[in-house]
Amino acid sequence: MKDKKALFQYDAKLPIAEAIPMGLQHVVAAVVGIVTPGIMIAKVCGLNSSDTTIMIQTSLIFSAIATVIQLFPLGGRIGSRLPVMMGASFAYVPILLAIGGDFGIGAIFGSQLIGSLIVILVGLSIKKIRGLFPPIVTGTVILSIGFSLFPVAIKYMAGGVGNPDFGSMQNWLVALVTFIVVFYFNYFGKGFLKLSAILNGMIIGYLLSLALGMVSFTPVSEAAIFQMIKPGYFGLEFKIVPILTIIVMFVVDAVQAIGQFTATTVGAMDREPTDKELSGGIMGSGFTNFLGSFFGSVPVATFGQNVGLVTVTKVINKYVMVFASAILLLAGLFPKIASVLTTIPYAVIGGATISVFATISMTGVRMITSQELTVRNNGIVGISLAFGVGTALSAGCLAGFPDWVTTIFGNSEVILTTIMAIILNQVLKEKEPASELK
Repeated sequence: MKDKKALFQYDAKLPIAEAIPMGLQHVVAAVVGIVTPGIMIAKVCGLNSSDTTIMIQTSLIFSAIATVIQLFPLGGRIGSRLPVMMGASFAYVPILLAIGGDFGIGAIFGSQLIGSLIVILVGLSIKKIRGLFPPIVTGTVILSIGFSLFPVAIKYMAGGVGNPDFGSMQNWLVALVTFIVVFYFNYFGKGFLKLSAILNGMIIGYLLSLALGMVSFTPVSEAAIFQMIKPGYFGLEFKIVPILTIIVMFVVDAVQAIGQFTATTVGAMDREPTDKELSGGIMGSGFTNFLGSFFGSVPVATFGQNVGLVTVTKVINKYVMVFASAILLLAGLFPKIASVLTTIPYAVIGGATISVFATISMTGVRMITSQELTVRNNGIVGISLAFGVGTALSAGCLAGFPDWVTTIFGNSEVILTTIMAIILNQVLKEKEPASELK
């Protein structure tokens, strides 16, 4: 019983036998999301297979480094000391694809270097700006994050956009079997079977995929055994338009990070994050991205699916994350390992994570409803989501604007929702009780 309680304590010593299943859940929930952005960027930049492999390696290695920095803050300041998993962020992908296609791979990492310095400044100023993000705003942002992840899960369940069998019955069969296994253990399992529900579902889904011939081991046979990453491999180019564009994304992502850190503490630790935790977390992300720009790592951020996993299981022991980081680091140094992880079909990932994304959304709802639903608060939540979600779901609605406007505001529910919530929170003032909803 003592060991089991250790899972729910941040600093408690944890036997490796207990860290392994919990840590593996985080790895399998994150690995596809970590390697996919690098692959997409490599394609638009016209990189060859060797360079693409290096990009995947750096994504894995810096996801591990970023997570460890969050767990063990540098100098006690750079890092949140919270159980969060960091990884290459899909939030940046639309902008990075646009920069890579128009300006090249070097411009991506030059812009990332400058943007990461801005993020560090945001982290240092968190006490001054935290007032912009009360629970009603943060809850709205978290809810929009959940909404933005729903299509990701559904597209994964259907087989991954761009795959020739996208939407096939076979993909849906695997996804639904995986989901049912996760659902069963989540709501009817006990002990470790309940805590490892995601892993259990993915194992069953993977075995079913193998039986159906959906798994190819060609990437494993082609991958090298060991390979080190090199600083300056992709170079750095500094161009004003990419820099200004990515700065906007970095600042908005810092706001999203506040939501993710808050979701972690509220959902798994029953408290709000401290200023020091938020400041350190944002600076830790900025520092990692600054370092990663020299090696060619896609920008890292808090991983929503892993935040959801923490809130579902309530497992906050830091050694679980240490184990997961060690696996990602080994996968980055030994491409053979990384290639095995990438054989997991999209359908399995989607079936296993859709309930996790649902939990993130409900964390947002929980924060929103912790506040009085006054006319003001209803307006902040409803109008912000209407603009953010509505714009993202209405393809081409910003066609009359410059392309960068669509790239930043038209491809993500989160960015416009966040900006609207912040503005409305400042514009709409609290009124007398008589004006509240009855």
